[in-house]
Amino acid sequence: MKFFILLVFSVFSVLISLSAYAQTAPAQPYLKVAGYVGILHPIVTFSSTGTEKNFGDHYVVSIPVGINIWKSQKIGFSAEFQPSIRAENGTSRMANFTFHPGVLVALGKGWTFAGRAAFETSGRYGVTPALNKTVIGGKNSSLFAVVPLPVRFGNDKPTSFTIGFQFGIAF
Repeated sequence: MKFFILLVFSVFSVLISLSAYAQTAPAQPYLKVAGYVGILHPIVTFSSTGTEKNFGDHYVVSIPVGINIWKSQKIGFSAEFQPSIRAENGTSRMANFTFHPGVLVALGKGWTFAGRAAFETSGRYGVTPALNKTVIGGKNSSLFAVVPLPVRFGNDKPTSFTIGFQFGIAF
């Protein structure tokens, strides 16, 4: 009788362990890579030294280029490279270059939050939260609009907060 109980218990244990480790087809990892390019206009910058508006006595434009790597449908990583050009008094120059690594969070219905760190060749650093909306989605590309809200520190300048507008194409 002990042998029978031990045999039933052993068979039952093996069946349970096999069913616990049984798998259907292995799940494919989610990976989506997209590149993008855009045009960014800082609209207004606030700091303790005052308010600075773009499109007045000077004009600043940035051309962000980046790559987004989505780990899942909800979360991803982004690296953005952003040269800025400043036109003033009849001349123009590259005024700054920003490296923007960050995290992407899909909010649904074409909305994405991007939380980025910022490192500038001007010696400034900070964070840039941004809200992105896919305006026109296509099979191989999409048009998007972004409201970036950069906050910058460092380089013996007061903390600043900027409101900008960016649009571009993702592919």
